[in-house]
Amino acid sequence: MLSYRHAFHAGNHADVLKHLVVHEILQYMNQKEKPWWYIDTHAGAGRYDLTAGFATKNAEYNTGIGKLWEKSDLPLALSRFIDTIRADNPNGELANYPGSPWVASKSLRVEDKLRLFELHPSDAELLEAVFAEARLVGTGKPALVQKANGFAGLKSVLPPPPRRALILIDPPYEDKQDYQTVVKAVEDGLHRFATGTFAIWYPKLQRPGWLAMVEKLKQLPCKSWLNASLEVEVPREDGFGMFGSGMFIVNPPYTLKDTLTDVLPYLAKQLGSDGPGKWVLES
Repeated sequence: MLSYRHAFHAGNHADVLKHLVVHEILQYMNQKEKPWWYIDTHAGAGRYDLTAGFATKNAEYNTGIGKLWEKSDLPLALSRFIDTIRADNPNGELANYPGSPWVASKSLRVEDKLRLFELHPSDAELLEAVFAEARLVGTGKPALVQKANGFAGLKSVLPPPPRRALILIDPPYEDKQDYQTVVKAVEDGLHRFATGTFAIWYPKLQRPGWLAMVEKLKQLPCKSWLNASLEVEVPREDGFGMFGSGMFIVNPPYTLKDTLTDVLPYLAKQLGSDGPGKWVLES
């Protein structure tokens, strides 16, 4: 399906959780000199202007990054992540928000690579333009953008040559089959690359597809997993809308659980729309 445009949701509460996790994992991976790849199956447009276009329609960033922008009591990991966003807003005003590929690029070293898939033709074109203009470290083309189905493309890049990678899988889930496709993609990915770190984003909806997906992910053969989720509002009586989101991480860094134990309560308190939200952390 090609109707989904992430720009409508850029910077919302779900983006904050997702991109914080991506940022923390790559910071951990940078502690070793060995190179890594970042692989994004649904990369979107890469970077979003919050002052124009789709992002202004519902201004969802006000439910996420906007609530944190002026805070002075941020937990360390959250502060580091938001400093990355501040670097892209040099005048201090929140005008630009990074997509996951842009967040990943800020951790990029000379030897590291980005492999980005995006099927939507408009977003793929925007993504190519963002990284054509970006001044990335290294030589050659550290960021390779492919207009392709990320689920199919994943098979072509696993295992990566350095045998170290973070794979982000975050489809829009407009197609109900995405829940099953995610599980199959991770299962196949682990078969090809058992030591890879797979981070799966999912929406918390009243439709139960995400619940079954998470339970199936827990059963996959892996060394360890972590399931972190955030609820920012009470589910609506009409059954519509996303009341929270989660990140399921396969083979997470051992430090990530403590980091999220510190950050999730703060996010729940600050991002809850009807008083403090809720958070869950399982491993």
